[in-house]
Amino acid sequence: MTYCIAALLDTGLVFLSDSRTNAGIDRISTFRKMHVFEKPGERALVLMTSGNLAISQSTLKLLQDQISGPDGQPNIYNVSNQFDAAALVGEALREVHRRDATALREHGIEFNASFILGGQIVGEPPRLFSIYAAGNFIEATLDTPYFQIGESKYGRPIIDRVITRSSSLAEAVKCALISMDSTIRSNLSVGPPLDLACIRRDALKILLHRSITAEDEYFRMIRSGWSDSLRHAFHALPNPDLLSRDS
Repeated sequence: MTYCIAALLDTGLVFLSDSRTNAGIDRISTFRKMHVFEKPGERALVLMTSGNLAISQSTLKLLQDQISGPDGQPNIYNVSNQFDAAALVGEALREVHRRDATALREHGIEFNASFILGGQIVGEPPRLFSIYAAGNFIEATLDTPYFQIGESKYGRPIIDRVITRSSSLAEAVKCALISMDSTIRSNLSVGPPLDLACIRRDALKILLHRSITAEDEYFRMIRSGWSDSLRHAFHALPNPDLLSRDS
């Protein structure tokens, strides 16, 4: 399992993913879920993956083969808009399904993979897409400025309360880290190191791309500060008088 979140803001985009793929008493594995495609001044795109690791890696391999393929072949570095880029990811995912779905089913394995693709290509505004296992996709809107994939339920409440299109990049990073911390605390299958990326609107390059470990000073402050704030808010609320009423 994994957890990835991306937010589309008036000022740009923020992406955050964990790197845990298997967790148990005696086994924890990590693989990067975030992949960057960048031509500074022309395009800056981030692709995040969730679900069956073999399926997502096969899909990424097909996308990479397109990049190194014959001149003129559509690929994520030469399509003119992000809708076409999302369609490339969807078609690569369908190709993996055509090739592997039957064999996976025979072994009792569900074909399960999802992607988030976002960024900016010159000539159009920043955009954000959520791509499903069937290869179809939807685009973020004014009313829905963020997408999550993977283990999303624990980290959603803070995002619903805080993130809007007018949020700053810094506010979105802070909110995404709190969302990730909430997920990590509630699900062993999600964990650091984390991948964080930011794209500033119209910069057409990656503003920030860094790995965040459990020892990262700011992430540790976020984790302890958010817990303390929640406890303070809880105790500040009045207790119900239900138990003191006469029955």
